[in-house]
Amino acid sequence: MSDMNELPPRRGIYLLPNLFTTAGLFAGFYAIVAGMKGSFETAAIAVFVAMIMDGLDGRVARLTNTESEFGAQYDSLSDMVCFGVTPALVVYSWGLQYLGKFGWLAAFFYAAATALRLARFNTQVGQSDKRYFIGLPCPAAAAVVAGMVWIGTDFAIPGVRISEIVGTVTVIIGTLMVSNVPYNSFKELEFKGHVPFFAVFLVVLIYLLIAWDPPKVLFGVFSLYALSGPLLWGKRYVGRLRAK
Repeated sequence: MSDMNELPPRRGIYLLPNLFTTAGLFAGFYAIVAGMKGSFETAAIAVFVAMIMDGLDGRVARLTNTESEFGAQYDSLSDMVCFGVTPALVVYSWGLQYLGKFGWLAAFFYAAATALRLARFNTQVGQSDKRYFIGLPCPAAAAVVAGMVWIGTDFAIPGVRISEIVGTVTVIIGTLMVSNVPYNSFKELEFKGHVPFFAVFLVVLIYLLIAWDPPKVLFGVFSLYALSGPLLWGKRYVGRLRAK
């Protein structure tokens, strides 16, 4: 009888990794507020801060053995805000609003593409090749869009002057997210064991370059990554044609 009266054990959530997720969500929301006020450089930086938090929460969860289904769902919802809604609203406020109907449709297309990209990723966990992502990952897509805003403000270029370019880039990046283009995930890289000295030197060099000129370097790096997918797809396609 006593067993029947016992309550089921309460399910808790792990605090540490979800703190990083919440910090990323805060940065994404703050970017929206900053963009609404016209502080586009601050908004772009906040998007990159959200990226850092997004990279840390999963690693902290794995290192502390605090992974959970709640954390995975919370992280996915945070990603939708930080890398879908936030970049769409910031880039709309900066440059897309001058394109009329096409402007807000381009912003919506980007946000919807992020949702579709995340839904596909969540349903393919454990089923796809871990070496590659299918479609441009949404944090990298957000980095290209936010980096475009940041580098524009860095060069003092008003969004209205290049609104057509901004709209075209936004649509292209959204399309790459929902495409079947493969992107290297770099998950095969091992950082726990011994690594070559050149690898350490390369990491230091990247940090120095980012510190030297953050908007140009970050926008350049993530733009090259966005281009690497179509190049990899083209290489595979040519290889299949030669094999026939």
